[in-house]
Amino acid sequence: MLDSLARFILPRPRKVLLAVLAVVLVVGGVSMDLTSRLTMGGYENPDTEAAHAEDTLEERFGQGRANLTLVVRDKRGVDSPAVAEAGAKLAKDLADDGVKDVASYWTAGKAKPLRAEDGRGALVTGRIPGDFDEVNDRVGELRDDYTGTVHGLDVTLGGTALMNHENTERASEDAAKAESLVFPLVLVVLVLIFGSLVAALLPLAVALGTMLTVFGLMWGLTFVFDANNLLVNTCTFLGLGLAIDYSLLFLTRYREELARGSGQSEAIRTTMRTVGRTVTFSAITLAVACLSLVVMPFGMFQSIAIGGAATTLTAGAATLVIVPAMLAWAGPRIDKLRLVRRKRTPRPDTPATGGYWHRLATLVMRRPVSMMTAVLAFAALLAVPALDLNTRLPDEQVLPASAQSAQVARTLKADFDSRETEALLVVAAEGAEGADVGGYARRLSALKDVSRVDAATGSYAGGERVAPPGPGSARFSEGDGAYLSVIPAVDGNSDAGAAVVERVRAADSPFDVEVGGQPAVSVDTFDTVGERLPLTLAILAVGTYVLLFLLTGSALLPLAAMLLSVISLAATFGSLVFVFQDGHLKWLVGDFVTTGTLNWTVPVMIAVLAFGLSMDYAVFILSRIKEEYERTGAVRESVALGLERVGKVITYAAIVLSLTFIVMVTSGISYMKALGLGVPLAIIMDATLIRGILLPAVMRLLGPACWWAPSPMRRLHDRFGVSETSPAGHTPEDEPAKDPARV
Repeated sequence: MLDSLARFILPRPRKVLLAVLAVVLVVGGVSMDLTSRLTMGGYENPDTEAAHAEDTLEERFGQGRANLTLVVRDKRGVDSPAVAEAGAKLAKDLADDGVKDVASYWTAGKAKPLRAEDGRGALVTGRIPGDFDEVNDRVGELRDDYTGTVHGLDVTLGGTALMNHENTERASEDAAKAESLVFPLVLVVLVLIFGSLVAALLPLAVALGTMLTVFGLMWGLTFVFDANNLLVNTCTFLGLGLAIDYSLLFLTRYREELARGSGQSEAIRTTMRTVGRTVTFSAITLAVACLSLVVMPFGMFQSIAIGGAATTLTAGAATLVIVPAMLAWAGPRIDKLRLVRRKRTPRPDTPATGGYWHRLATLVMRRPVSMMTAVLAFAALLAVPALDLNTRLPDEQVLPASAQSAQVARTLKADFDSRETEALLVVAAEGAEGADVGGYARRLSALKDVSRVDAATGSYAGGERVAPPGPGSARFSEGDGAYLSVIPAVDGNSDAGAAVVERVRAADSPFDVEVGGQPAVSVDTFDTVGERLPLTLAILAVGTYVLLFLLTGSALLPLAAMLLSVISLAATFGSLVFVFQDGHLKWLVGDFVTTGTLNWTVPVMIAVLAFGLSMDYAVFILSRIKEEYERTGAVRESVALGLERVGKVITYAAIVLSLTFIVMVTSGISYMKALGLGVPLAIIMDATLIRGILLPAVMRLLGPACWWAPSPMRRLHDRFGVSETSPAGHTPEDEPAKDPARV
């Protein structure tokens, strides 16, 4: 098929390029309003108990989680009549602006948790109704009106709504800044790698075609499902990186074939047969890795899965069409505007014993055990901190300390004994009429780490009613339904907060209840991840194994390649824990708030992306090693030659791909910093220590068993797998017979 594609392109490269340009412009043109069709949400599973409880709360009672907190300060004291009057006006204004469930120190019976310890501050809480995007837009409008001096009071708006708004706002700004940095950086590196400005523009053309096409496809998919805005960043950075990887591999092999003495057309066809197959398998392997995230029932992960898979497949297809057409059309002009002079590419049929990668592979295979032991010891040293990996849902601490929502959160912790916005919402859709709601509230208030319970029958603490029903108590009941608000005495997103959720859910109830609220969302999120992650990993492992088996025909090499990738991932996770969980090396990555945890999305995203990209390089290497093995029949020689032929390509590709991610370290958001460090670290480690030392050592120890497979698998590969085509200029009769003993 690839040879047929080459035969189609070669006689008409200009027409092919014009057709591609027309398709890209049409498909990409429809995506102009893509960003307006994307959602900022998708971070919660809609099918959990917490989600059902909050749906019932909204539909039946018109209530929900408080997502807005105003800190009000006045040196006259919050109990001053003038301050109380102004505070009441403030609360009324907020309600008139569409904020629901507004409660303040002055309108809620001067509740102690809403009063600062110094008596000069008070809280106003409320809920902006709507979905994630509606809340996100509305809080941006309210921030200006309720920050500063309002009715003579010093007011600062905060809460989870503003935290989410500042998070998405800052993330978009940082991503735009990263994109503005990455393109010029990448262009400079490409010129150094490719030697000429014209050749350096080739992968950028592939990247641009890839991104515009994917954006158009994703625009169409937004009519089918709600796509998260991270889709744009995923497509941009992954599309750029893969376009460069694939173009570099293609152009390097093309130049190699020219150096062999092949004509231009013959060189392109040979490159299509060899590199084209590698690119195809690489794109499919990485697409499978991305699609493994689909089983995670979070819109954010599913958007990344679909966008990432579409990007990898499109990048592969664009490379196999645009690059050969450009080479056929430009011919020698591809090296115009040469800025870097290099030594002439050595002929591939000459011994490559003088190259760095050949020497390294030879050295490793002379002492495989000692070299492997040294690398594994280093990887283990990096991986040790991963044993203490601790994750949690994002809060204001992921933002820089200067963020307004982070400042409000710090004020709440320092000056108030209140966790009103972290309340558990215990919802009974029916069966509450005539039931002992007060007794149930009393039992809940006696549970460990519960500060207070509010219900239609009053407020409870320590197993006793501490306040009778007030004007706001009516909202807790509707017909035969009721709900209770359980205020925790601990951080709702912590392990202690999760234990409170479990105690409340396990408590005896006079009616059927569902428990929602931020702490319950945290528990249900991690329960969902725990349930679905094994399936994600299974899809990732099985899909990768099958594809690598079809490529290599070996039963053992796919297992070895995956195991080596796991080693680099373990070292990466350990490094992330050391830096971002424990707070080291801030001088290198920039300042951030140390919380003793990692954002829960970071390990999942890095595991899938880094594993998929490492398999990308495994395909590059194993494909070329297999080609050399079929030509020479010797394991050691084929490993050394294969690594020499593609080692430099993989190093360059890893550097460029790492650049596209590492610019995210400049972000002010800690989890973006973690992604910006974690993905490049995994890529660089995999492209150097893993593929440069551990893989040759493993293949040397396995010897001829590298290519072993049981008879049923061998027959399966003979029918469905890939067999190498002899390089141009060689015939099967010219090649030496395979001798398994030559190791």
